Amino acid sequence: MAYVVLENCIKCKYMDCVEVCPVDCFYEGENMLVIHPDECIDCGVCEPECPAEAIKPDTEPGLEQWIKLNAEMASSWPNVTVKREAMPDAKKFDGQPGKFAEFFSPAPGRGD
Repeated sequence: MAYVVLENCIKCKYMDCVEVCPVDCFYEGENMLVIHPDECIDCGVCEPECPAEAIKPDTEPGLEQWIKLNAEMASSWPNVTVKREAMPDAKKFDGQPGKFAEFFSPAPGRGD
């Protein structure tokens, strides 16, 4: 089992999870984070830290798209271990449905 970042991270990118991860398994895209499934140790400390509730265990049903996306993007995005500010309109986009189709960007973030 590993944890996975879901759609609600898009355009929010709260980074509280990055700060508490003991194995630095978060990778940064332009407008969201992902978790590297082979690096995650299933400790679960990141899940309650996410203000957008965008992190779930990969054992929950219906997460196949997100499990695949996290694995793919973690292989090309830079590692991030330092918490920075959320995206400027994070509160506006938190909870908005359909963010993947409209806003997902495969572009990498800046990382550390």
